[in-house]
Amino acid sequence: MLQQILSLVLGTAAGLLAFAFLARTWMQAARVPFRNPVGQFAIAFTNWAVLPLRRIIPGLFGIDLAGVCAAWLTQFAYLALLASLTGLGAFDLGGLPALAWAAVLAVLRLFVYLLMGVVIVAALLSWISPHAPATPLFNGLAAPLLAPVRRVVPVIGGLDLSPLAVILLLQVVLIVLGA
Repeated sequence: MLQQILSLVLGTAAGLLAFAFLARTWMQAARVPFRNPVGQFAIAFTNWAVLPLRRIIPGLFGIDLAGVCAAWLTQFAYLALLASLTGLGAFDLGGLPALAWAAVLAVLRLFVYLLMGVVIVAALLSWISPHAPATPLFNGLAAPLLAPVRRVVPVIGGLDLSPLAVILLLQVVLIVLGA
């Protein structure tokens, strides 16, 4: 029982930290200004790891690879710790390459969940409170995902179905990652 509780707490902490690294990376890739509470939180919460990693790992095509690497390191450390807590050593699970690959898949799953959350929040804000202060932030984060789909999926009766299509596509990606 104690092992399950510890696993839950460590998994939640590692997931939230990796989620913050990925959110910061997505905000930079989508070129959303950080002059908002979410952006300020992401910077304050992740600067301790991202800034030193930037000295070693350069960005690529506007993507902050230091943030991605920090998310991967977080998931890798969590999975290695979880393997040691359960009595399965890293080498019992197929070695460090297997843990590294599992961490890559975990980061990809977290990123897909981040994108799904952004699309859902942007859609809800557009329906409920289009003039809320957070609406431009979430619209800017969701725009790179929704714009290509909006060219294909027509607006039916004044209802934009592109968020639904994007969420469906992201669910397919989760299924592929799970297989």
